[in-house]
Amino acid sequence: MLGIVQKWADGLTRLSALIGTIGLLTEVVVILVDVVGRFFGHPLTGAQDISQMAMVVLVFGAMAMCDKVGGHISVDLFENSMPGWMVRTGDVISALLGAVIFLGLAWTTWDSAGLSKMLNLATNIIGLPKVYFQYFIIAAALITALGMILRAISLFLSPLPHHGYKEKA
Repeated sequence: MLGIVQKWADGLTRLSALIGTIGLLTEVVVILVDVVGRFFGHPLTGAQDISQMAMVVLVFGAMAMCDKVGGHISVDLFENSMPGWMVRTGDVISALLGAVIFLGLAWTTWDSAGLSKMLNLATNIIGLPKVYFQYFIIAAALITALGMILRAISLFLSPLPHHGYKEKA
């Protein structure tokens, strides 16, 4: 059962990362077109709006993949002097704490999306509706939280290595 859920989570993580990649490519193209347009006296209208929303997609789209490959910042000053079970416990707790943070982020963004929808909030220059980007944040945060919960379960259920603990996520 855990394997099937992990397979689905990996698929969602890859999809989220692909969408984040599209956000990055959009960001690059918009900046390139805007800079070249400024040189010729015709900057891209709405470049700031598109860049801001592309950055939302980029950051939150890549977050699940960042967690999956162990890309979050971590400090391991005392890992070599601690027993393996203590390091493993800290890893499980940090994964669960990260999941709680992302679930809280999804929850508060859901409330914010409700306000954005009710008030028809949009970007300043070209009027991109903010609610769709907030829905993406919610989906990406839930995917990231799921990945963190599955990582915590996997760490909890996997056997502890005998000779030092040097497991990379």
